[in-house]
Amino acid sequence: MTAIGIGSTVAVVGTGTMGQGIAQVALVAGHRVRLYDAAPGRAEQAAGAIVRRLDRLVEKGRISADERNAVRARLSPAATLAELADSALVIEAILEQLPAKQELFTALEDIVPAECLLATNTSSLSVTAVAGRLRHPGRCVGLHFFNPAPLLPLVEVVSGFATDEAAATSAYETAAAWGKTPVRCADTPGFIVNRIARPFYAEALRVYEERAADPATIDAVLRECGGFAMGPFELTDLIGQDVNEAVTRSVWDSFYQDPKFTPSLAQRRLVEAGLLGRKSGRGWFDYGGADGSGAERPKPHTEAPRKAPDFVIAHGDLGPAADLVALIEAAGIEVRQGDEDGARFELPGGGELVLADGMTSVEFENVVYFDLALDYGAATRIALAASPDTPERTVQEATGLFQALGKQVSVIGDVPGMIVARTVAMLIDFAFDAAAKEVASPADIDTAMRQGVNYPLGPVEWEQRLGESWACDLLQEMHQRIPSGRYAPSLGLLRRAYAAQDVVPS
Repeated sequence: MTAIGIGSTVAVVGTGTMGQGIAQVALVAGHRVRLYDAAPGRAEQAAGAIVRRLDRLVEKGRISADERNAVRARLSPAATLAELADSALVIEAILEQLPAKQELFTALEDIVPAECLLATNTSSLSVTAVAGRLRHPGRCVGLHFFNPAPLLPLVEVVSGFATDEAAATSAYETAAAWGKTPVRCADTPGFIVNRIARPFYAEALRVYEERAADPATIDAVLRECGGFAMGPFELTDLIGQDVNEAVTRSVWDSFYQDPKFTPSLAQRRLVEAGLLGRKSGRGWFDYGGADGSGAERPKPHTEAPRKAPDFVIAHGDLGPAADLVALIEAAGIEVRQGDEDGARFELPGGGELVLADGMTSVEFENVVYFDLALDYGAATRIALAASPDTPERTVQEATGLFQALGKQVSVIGDVPGMIVARTVAMLIDFAFDAAAKEVASPADIDTAMRQGVNYPLGPVEWEQRLGESWACDLLQEMHQRIPSGRYAPSLGLLRRAYAAQDVVPS
């Protein structure tokens, strides 16, 4: 079974923002599209809205007037489900309520031909459950588009427990023929993106709850050091705190309250207070009212200028931080070679500068930790962590060193894993856990995370860059300090780490 033919009809049920977007994608790909909504008049309104969007594309020169006219001619609203009888594919985008979706597909099964694909755009419900009441559940598949559907390329093609391989392949090939980037996924809570992305929000919230840094500083470090397009606090304000928290809670409940997916009490309080983000005028940040204007964004904590040290001593294999040696030398600071014991920079005052490894500064006499960067050369900000007992001279020398490299410096509280390092390690852990459980292939996981949430690297690619045991080692250290199970490395990640070391755990 391959992609459905261009001459065939695609029906879209549900005419909200997502339904309209999916219909536009199918129309532009060359299909006849029928729109249906249970609310009278909604299908006609949605068709008008789609045409107006096409008109704007003509005004912007994206499509020609002739193309617009041809697309418009293929679009028609349907007054009843019976008008969808000749469909080759039906995609539902109705409310996220399981009984409603089951009732819809049960009704459609008596209307559409036996070879018609039935697809759900659900983002949070089980595809298996949606298809559970069908006489022939094998033809039901998940086609999870991302909003806005006409612009974002990713489509998760989700196979339920009973989905036929031919149906999944046809859905995959159809999405590809529409110019999308499909990835295949098993029916698991959150699918790929909403499952693996949880630590990006959760670890930032945990650092905030530990009072290690404020939201503006955490966002800045993840953007300017970690290379993420947006920080988690500003992103959840954009998504809506209620929406993001609901997805987190849904995934957590679906995994029987696994501690790795535990929601944030701080975010729950925000939702309870009605501070939902941009749409309410205030969330983690104040947007000056519902229109989002008139408020000044808090600035990240940034250290005052400090004198750079004259030299540093580089000890051991610096691993992901090895590029710093050339950057320090380029800044005119002497780098002396030390012994091979331990990976660290020694400062003139005797203090040590160590890449975040899951331990804390308070455990050592004179250590400042620095965070992981996507690219130390391109990073414009670095986070440092020190305990209250760390000598001030060490903190100032470490600050001055990174400032000499052209970085702004944020000193945060003494928490294991800091900000970027713990976030990336958890994303890697979630990715290898999903791959080991055959939720998706490593390649599809990376594609989904780059294109679905715009990560600078896929988690598997990040692990390959950092080293096979880096994330596992960091999480094992964090697990010792926070033994809740949240940071215990998954079996998939442990296997990866031990295989790389060519040893068998005792």
